[in-house]
Amino acid sequence: MALKLGSLTPLIQVYDMVEALGFYRDVLGFAVIASSPEIEAPEGRYFHWALLRLGDAELMLNTAYDAGERPMARDAARAVPHADTCLYIACEDLDGAHALLKAAGLEIEPPTTAPYGMRQLHLRDPDGFCLCLQTQA
Repeated sequence: MALKLGSLTPLIQVYDMVEALGFYRDVLGFAVIASSPEIEAPEGRYFHWALLRLGDAELMLNTAYDAGERPMARDAARAVPHADTCLYIACEDLDGAHALLKAAGLEIEPPTTAPYGMRQLHLRDPDGFCLCLQTQA
């Protein structure tokens, strides 16, 4: 008997939910589909968890710290373990995506073709997670 699976939805821990939403929702265009209740905290008003969707791609964000416990600055050591993690997302129009992201103010290199034949556009989110938008070359 084989497993029958549906879609895969990664969850990543973010330092600042408002900043992460500014990137994923406001720059990339993801919509917030569901979230935990908003809270009022020393860091501001936000929610701890959110489910985002853009086309067929889904992603969950979760705050890395509880309310009132977030340090004043990011701990660079927290990013080290996920430096080798990359979220690959299908994207048919890489040139259009590149132009849109450049216009949004991201410093991003143009798409390239990997040795195994995928055309790819790499970027990093505010927490250092790699995103690779890709299509068949």
